[in-house]
Amino acid sequence: MPSLQIRHVRRLSTSASTISVSKAKAKLRSAYDPDKALEIYSSVSNHQTSHVSSRYAQDLTIKRLAKARRFSDIETLIESRKNDPKIAQESFLSTLIRSYGRAGMFDHAFRTFNQMDELKAPRSALSFNALLNACVQSKRLDEVPKLFDEIPQKYGFLPDKVSYGILIKSFCENGLVDSATETLKEMEVEGIEITAITFTTILDALYKKGNIDEADKIWNDIVKKGCSMDVAAYNVRLQYAHGGKPENAKALIDEMNTLGFTPDTISYNYLMTSYCKSGLIDEAKGVYQGLEGNGCHPNAATFRTLIFYMCRSEEFVQAYKVFKESVKFHKIPDFGTLKYLVEGLVKKSEMKKAKGLIRTVKKKFPASFLNAWKKLETDLGLSAPDESSQEE
Repeated sequence: MPSLQIRHVRRLSTSASTISVSKAKAKLRSAYDPDKALEIYSSVSNHQTSHVSSRYAQDLTIKRLAKARRFSDIETLIESRKNDPKIAQESFLSTLIRSYGRAGMFDHAFRTFNQMDELKAPRSALSFNALLNACVQSKRLDEVPKLFDEIPQKYGFLPDKVSYGILIKSFCENGLVDSATETLKEMEVEGIEITAITFTTILDALYKKGNIDEADKIWNDIVKKGCSMDVAAYNVRLQYAHGGKPENAKALIDEMNTLGFTPDTISYNYLMTSYCKSGLIDEAKGVYQGLEGNGCHPNAATFRTLIFYMCRSEEFVQAYKVFKESVKFHKIPDFGTLKYLVEGLVKKSEMKKAKGLIRTVKKKFPASFLNAWKKLETDLGLSAPDESSQEE
């Protein structure tokens, strides 16, 4: 049946008007139904767009299908792309390897990499990095070092700084932080540039293990060597190094501004979280309200954190207003957070708001996602028809 759906969507796309990649991206962000995602993706005119610009739309579609465990449909979609005239371009073929990785289908990714001669596509660090990423995303972490040692030698190219970064990531995700730091030293000896992403990956792993002193030492060493930092590196420090104290998080953000780094939404989320955990809800609201003025937009984590802690403070009506804002931004929080809010609204006898919230969620997600909501609705006595319960 799912494979029939792909063929059905393709027939539709030949007769229906096509849409731009940017419009497809906007639609896909709020299209959680895999069939709807397929329909949107198939409406994109592949002949009028580059594979680089359409990759995000492809990735979102794969993500929706993978979540629904529609692996045969993923295979059908990606394999059909091998008929594209651009298949001989390494960059195009690499996007297919990446897509299999996003779905956790490493064997398919490896098979595609091995088909490159047949498809007349050259191999270099570009496609190799796509393969390594697919291996990491498929959680085949033990296989990454073997691929790293064997593939470049077999095909006659050298790993680049990105390749080393992926190797380090595999070590970190596998709990082998010592191997990651040894690889970092090897990069220095070989004169291979250590990217901010690689540095951040090791920093994150060290903080997670509680090795704060070692993480700080590596940070200081990197700074002394003049390596470029970025906002993501500072965000790791914000997440772990401030000890949960809002004043320390605020000091790090001030440091970022002083050094010319512009804090992003993630930076302010950590500051907001530190205020929330310290019981300073009004200060947390201030951070949220100041996002736009700081050139940022709230994401799902922003809304999830603020709503959760407002509910803990029993500010349910105010939290409901924040929920409505999350709907406008298409960043609706998870079920657990909103369940907390609905229960609080019922506790405060705000039945219209509780029903309005559930009605909104039902409109935004496919029926297959709503079993938990239906149960909650029944448990709280909200499932009875009530024409007066329009969302406020």
